[in-house]
Amino acid sequence: QEPESPEASQFRLAAGRIPEVPFGLSSSPAVLSHYGVEANTVALFRRVDNDRRDLDMSSKDVDAEKMIRFVRMNELRLVTEYNPVTAIGVMQSALQLHLLLITDKMSPKHPERMRKYRAAAELFKGKILFILLDSNLKSNERIVSFFKLKKSQLPALALFHAPDEEQDVLSLNEVSVERIQDFCNRFLQ
Repeated sequence: QEPESPEASQFRLAAGRIPEVPFGLSSSPAVLSHYGVEANTVALFRRVDNDRRDLDMSSKDVDAEKMIRFVRMNELRLVTEYNPVTAIGVMQSALQLHLLLITDKMSPKHPERMRKYRAAAELFKGKILFILLDSNLKSNERIVSFFKLKKSQLPALALFHAPDEEQDVLSLNEVSVERIQDFCNRFLQ
């Protein structure tokens, strides 16, 4: 993009609306070549699964809102909260093994659980996609029942291997990095 083009200004607008996501803008042929990116393209680089998603900006109807939607649909974080928007990115992830922490986000123990879950996610970056599933959301009830879990069995970890739908579930009294690590390692062997 030319730095002053209408597309670039829409890009800047989108970047300003989602400050937690790093953005960069370049029209340098060397940079475009290095990343294998065409001009007029938004490239989303995902560190979690080392994947990339591109949005072609050639169409004149791409605006800041569409860019934000593209980023939200395709971004994956160290721990991605599952919801209707992130579901697309989760399903399209190059990582075929998903670990879900199914828990009540309103629980007073939630912040500590998440701290430990994130720490474990660091250990399996590039191998397992770590997902948070809020058991309080009605839209997530179907997933909780897919793993044959009841509210009384939560919090729980659920490992899911996408290609063959192999799965394993572990109810937890306490979330710990060690328990998560052991559970994942058993499944990976």
